[in-house]
Amino acid sequence: MIDMTKGVLIFWGIIIAVILGSMGFLLFAKAGPGKLDTFAQCLKDKGVVFYGAFWCPHCQKTKGLFGSSAKLLPYVECSTPNGQDQTQICKDKGITSYPTWTFPNATTTLTGERTLEELSAVSGCPLPQQ
Repeated sequence: MIDMTKGVLIFWGIIIAVILGSMGFLLFAKAGPGKLDTFAQCLKDKGVVFYGAFWCPHCQKTKGLFGSSAKLLPYVECSTPNGQDQTQICKDKGITSYPTWTFPNATTTLTGERTLEELSAVSGCPLPQQ
């Protein structure tokens, strides 16, 4: 009877170790640098701003282009938490559609879904080599 209990404890110990190891790996993998970290940081450093709304599917798709590097984007949330109004900063900037990218020269604004190549061309930020 003792051997059976010992076997069950070993079994559950292995299961718990595998689960904890997997969680640790996932946390480590997400914490690593993204492929577009330097590009996203360059956009931010150059004064480019990405205005969007949490409920906007085009904004989510745009963030998806950046993968894990999206956390570095110069993003401004324009929607109020209830999704029914716009924040004052976006009203003041005249943002009327999402996503909207503004550039420091104040004459260039891009709206709608854009490619990374378009953002690179307008901003002067180079895309990393694949």
